[in-house]
Amino acid sequence: MQYNRINNLLGWLCFLVAACTYILTLEPSVSFWDCGEFIACAYRLQVSHQPGYPLFAMICKVFSLASLGDNTKVAYFTNMACALASAATIMFLFWTITLIAKKMMISRGGELTTQKYILIWGAGLVGALAFAFSDTFWFSAVETIVFAMSALCTAIVFWAILKWDAHADEPGADKWIVFIAYMIGLSIGIHLLNLLTIPAVALVYYFRRYKNINFKSGLIALLISIFILAFVQFGVRGYTVMLAAYSDLFFVNKLGMGFGSGALVFFLLLAGLLVWGIRYSITKRKPMLNLAFLCVVFIYFGYGSFMYIPIRATANTDLNNSHPDNAFTLYGYLNRIQYPQMPLLSGPYFDAKVTDQTFGGPFYQKGKDKYVVAGHALENTYDHTTILPRIHSSDSTDPQFYRQWLRLGDTDVPTFSDNLKFLFSWQIGQMYFRYFLWNFAGRYNQQDGQQQMGGFHGYTDGDWTTGIFDHSKHLPKSVLNDRTYTPLYALPLVLGLIGLFYHYKYGKRDAIVISMLWLFTGLAIVFYVNQPLQPRERDYSYVCSFYAFAIWIGMGVIGIAEFMRRKVNARVASFATIGLCMLVAPILMAKKEWKAHDRSTKRVAHDMAYNYLMSCPKNAILFTGADNDTYSLWYAQEVEGIRPDVRICITTLFGGDWYIHQMQRKMNESEPLPISMRYDQYRSGTRDFVPYSDAKLPDSIELKEVFDFITSDNPQAKVEMQDGEVVNYLPTKNFKLTINPDEVVKNGVVTPDQKARLADKMEWKFTGNYLTKDNIAMMDILVHNNWKRPICFAATMSNKDLNGLQSYLYKEGFVYHLIPFKPNDQSQNQRQAKVNTKVMYDNVVNKFKYGNFKHAKYLDEQSSNLFYPFITSTYLELTQNLVQEGRSDLALNALHKYDKEMPDIYPYAGIAQSKYFIIDTAYKLHDKSTANKYMASLDSYLTDQLDYHYNLMQDSPADVDGQTVQFEVSVLNGITDLAKEYDDPKLSGKLQGQLDDYTKKFSGIMQR
Repeated sequence: MQYNRINNLLGWLCFLVAACTYILTLEPSVSFWDCGEFIACAYRLQVSHQPGYPLFAMICKVFSLASLGDNTKVAYFTNMACALASAATIMFLFWTITLIAKKMMISRGGELTTQKYILIWGAGLVGALAFAFSDTFWFSAVETIVFAMSALCTAIVFWAILKWDAHADEPGADKWIVFIAYMIGLSIGIHLLNLLTIPAVALVYYFRRYKNINFKSGLIALLISIFILAFVQFGVRGYTVMLAAYSDLFFVNKLGMGFGSGALVFFLLLAGLLVWGIRYSITKRKPMLNLAFLCVVFIYFGYGSFMYIPIRATANTDLNNSHPDNAFTLYGYLNRIQYPQMPLLSGPYFDAKVTDQTFGGPFYQKGKDKYVVAGHALENTYDHTTILPRIHSSDSTDPQFYRQWLRLGDTDVPTFSDNLKFLFSWQIGQMYFRYFLWNFAGRYNQQDGQQQMGGFHGYTDGDWTTGIFDHSKHLPKSVLNDRTYTPLYALPLVLGLIGLFYHYKYGKRDAIVISMLWLFTGLAIVFYVNQPLQPRERDYSYVCSFYAFAIWIGMGVIGIAEFMRRKVNARVASFATIGLCMLVAPILMAKKEWKAHDRSTKRVAHDMAYNYLMSCPKNAILFTGADNDTYSLWYAQEVEGIRPDVRICITTLFGGDWYIHQMQRKMNESEPLPISMRYDQYRSGTRDFVPYSDAKLPDSIELKEVFDFITSDNPQAKVEMQDGEVVNYLPTKNFKLTINPDEVVKNGVVTPDQKARLADKMEWKFTGNYLTKDNIAMMDILVHNNWKRPICFAATMSNKDLNGLQSYLYKEGFVYHLIPFKPNDQSQNQRQAKVNTKVMYDNVVNKFKYGNFKHAKYLDEQSSNLFYPFITSTYLELTQNLVQEGRSDLALNALHKYDKEMPDIYPYAGIAQSKYFIIDTAYKLHDKSTANKYMASLDSYLTDQLDYHYNLMQDSPADVDGQTVQFEVSVLNGITDLAKEYDDPKLSGKLQGQLDDYTKKFSGIMQR
């Protein structure tokens, strides 16, 4: 039998099955989160967020060329790049499993018969295809994201070390080791996760090359592998650039040479050292030293893709995160200094107070003709610290979450026991094993479940489930009928555990290797990143550990077949086991997961980006505040050329001097922003923090006077801090901006018939206790814009990012437009948002696109939980304001447009309140049919939920969420009152009966 030929063909069959699956379920355009940025940076070869993904960008650029000039197809083809990379991962996983299975069969003795070959191939097919249809991997396979290609790098590296293992005694076998080194270097340009394969690779080498295998030597081999990992991560990747930077500092500042000269000399010396090392190892006949030098050289060859970053940064691309055009900035970029650093071995508790601050090493920045010190690292000393700090973050809501999860009171002091409890229960349990079980046991839904404690009674959003006992829990239809409810009955998990135990019994060394791969790509990441509460679920970070477990799913096939051979002949056992395992793993997973991953009809991210931009007046400045109101907009502008006149300005980056400087340049069709500050007034280390110190000024102060004061270098405009530093300060929080109504009308901010509504001045109060650079830059724009460009804020931004301007912000779709209307001109009903109804109606009803929201086969969590409620509230605000203005005809049109474009879904309980207001509005507009339709669906949802809560209360009263029950009963009471108010006795009678029944059932809860 031609084993190799069939083995290769079956590997390509796995590729074909996976590729067809991913292409059929591929998102046709941009997705949420980082995808928009990645596509925009790939298409125009720009610089993405830290730490950079240059090789990924270049590969996606090549695939984007398949669009043949149709820019609307660019995202589809970059998505396809990731789909094909993911399919290739499945192919290499098949070959990996067959290599391991064949090796184990040979080690057990006996001839490799046809039946054994079939069993090996069956194991490969089951394990590889199970991973192909797993939740996390499939999600990343159908969008432009780095984790798809990173998984391919991992698959290739692990397969390559097994190929080396199979041929290690042959001449030239070490070429596989050099190939692995090159792949590791290349993978750094995609994502760092691939470096975590190094310990497993090193153990394969150890088991193959060393004869005296014992615990002590094995531990030494593991420690050496960790050293190699650290050498590549910190030495090759980090310190190489750092040493180049300090070499450049010496040549530029001391010798007076040009920027880059010292870095060039350093790299020439490094190259010379490596060449000398290779020649020395050859002449002295030191093969291990030669291999080590060759591996380092090829890692550097692969790592060379990062030359893309400073080259493209120097080109001043539109998207140019951190502008890393020199060695110092590049070093900071690679080390993600934009993001907070998490303590690892020692650090504070979340309630710790800073007792002392000292300055660390300097930060250097490129000046006019030499490097200048831009500041110093600040090192804090705390009064409450611990080793292995897990509950360390004092940011935002993190302390409150720690207390909630650990059930600490407001005055309780956290202890080391609480620290360990959080590590095991949340970081490991909730944020790793919950994800692991999503993939191999099953999942309730796609809701964010980070803060939800699971249990054996009822269900919690975002939790795992086998599905075996779910019907006995009387789960609501909203869970059981959800497309993302994917019970796998734990069958893939059981199969993998069988494979794990079987592998440890008959192939212990390889099982240890796979365990190391699983450990370092799973729990080691958990320990190293030390994450607090996250903005989204992070299961994709651990996908390679799920890859490792899929190998054991394949091994489980052999284990079951070996057991069945005791009962039936080998042929029957092989085919029966393969068939059974195909059913309980790949086929079951494909059937359950397909509906939760078919994005082929969804265009929500694309159209939401379009709507943000179309909501803006011509030449607007649009302030955004988060990934999902920014990245997809970057894609829309940079790739498809949608509204290139709008300048997107993300407030979370606006505090960087490099970003302010970019905003002072023209971008696409947008002229530079009206920022008057010189670079030396906002460069890093200057006005990073401007504290508020009340000067007891009696009235609001003209904003220009405040701005001039805080940007002045006059010593009288500064105050001395406790550490002796002298900084500018904010003397008042009460600002005003004098308005020239003629200029406002002339610049088209409002129509001439709205002139009478304009105020003669805007007055507002700044809400913070200090200014940061983004506040100062925004202040600069307000002062010097003179209403020449419309200023808008994404309506999804938080209030703290609006700088106290809420009284003058009017909704015009997905954005708030800054308009100097008299604040009291609008309705006194505080529940209604201020709306510029004429503009908003035109935008929402006539211009907006809706991403096939109503008919899409699948809606992701951002679509259903963020943008569905957002669109619903937008329509409610529009219709309610139109009704108030007496434009019932337009309000009815808007209501019908919403009904036409949007599905009637309930992603979470809170949306029921919005549906109540839709019903109320429909009744007011005399549209009884629409009101009755939403009334019926809302009633069905509420009764379904309340029935679930009642059944849960019988089994486990402590698990009932009393607040949710009270809310749902109150909404039921509300729609009952609506039915009575609008004279529908039959419906009101039905609803009243339900209300009385549930009020009685939940009397104890309702009285709380």
